[in-house]
Amino acid sequence: MDLRKLKTLIDLVSESNVSELEITEAEGKVRIVKGGPAMVHAVAQPQVLPAAVAAPALAAAPAPAVPEAPAGHTVKSPMVGTFYRASAPGAKSFVEVGAQVKEGDTICIIEAMKILNEIEADKTGTVTQILVENGQAVEYGQPLFIIE
Repeated sequence: MDLRKLKTLIDLVSESNVSELEITEAEGKVRIVKGGPAMVHAVAQPQVLPAAVAAPALAAAPAPAVPEAPAGHTVKSPMVGTFYRASAPGAKSFVEVGAQVKEGDTICIIEAMKILNEIEADKTGTVTQILVENGQAVEYGQPLFIIE
């Protein structure tokens, strides 16, 4: 299920008199339960595959490699949304690899629920890596840039 759709459903349940909502789609099932006035729980259950289909996929999957932690300061995404390197399509990127940034400089935009949020550098230094592609969906806490 699309994250934006899930967020909208959670907001609707939390603002309404509905105490529980369950939706089943082709991708799986989502159940949202309101625990109190300010508490909402969302539980997503992926679609269950037959054992004959699921077992070979699990057996063939190699063990994931442990990624090395990059040197320098990591700027992480403060929210879920879509990452943009520039303010508009075709516009110059806020930063490039090798660019000097100061704390508070805008380094990218993350669009969340049709709102463009400017993300600022939280450290002064040089951008050594850009870890996300333009237009890519990002998660909360996902590394975006490395600044040294």
